[in-house]
Amino acid sequence: MRVKICGITNYDDAMYASEAGADALGFVFYEKSPRFISFEETAKIIEKLPPFISKVGLFVEHSKEQIEEGFRLSGIDIAQIHFDVNEAFLKSLACKSLPVIRAKSAKDIERFGNSYKLVDAYCESYGGSGKRLNLEWFKDKDCSKIIIAGGLTPFNLEQLEGFNFYGVDVSSGVEASKGKKDFKKVKEFIKNAKNI
Repeated sequence: MRVKICGITNYDDAMYASEAGADALGFVFYEKSPRFISFEETAKIIEKLPPFISKVGLFVEHSKEQIEEGFRLSGIDIAQIHFDVNEAFLKSLACKSLPVIRAKSAKDIERFGNSYKLVDAYCESYGGSGKRLNLEWFKDKDCSKIIIAGGLTPFNLEQLEGFNFYGVDVSSGVEASKGKKDFKKVKEFIKNAKNI
């Protein structure tokens, strides 16, 4: 299972997550988030990272132009679109993107058909709330293109066994404080996810 460590705000956390086996790192470009990082600061971190790690930028209520500019300035590989958009908006972007579904019901997870997508628990604020998704919604569904987020920790990953999710995304579940990772939790999370 692929693992994304999100809410990276500094080089040490990025490097540790990479060395611990993370497949992807997430950078939050939403200014109201305690995990916010600028495009320029992200670029400085990415420049020093080893190869073969995906760099993902999280966008909230940004315009098409802002997303494309952020993609260019930061050096990310994928724009994670963490607000309600349609497929036409995603196709209009001049960069690779990943839609996020903030699910309120089982029906929500069917959005974007058979495309790769990230499914998070719905909450009023964006990202890192620690709210859990109802796993019953995913029973008897093809989850091979779904990245699951929301309320995951190193200690509850075994509940995902048997669903065949493409990947997991964690932020608050591996933090020492908002915006700062707990290295022990990061290592444990990645190890446990890779054993599913």
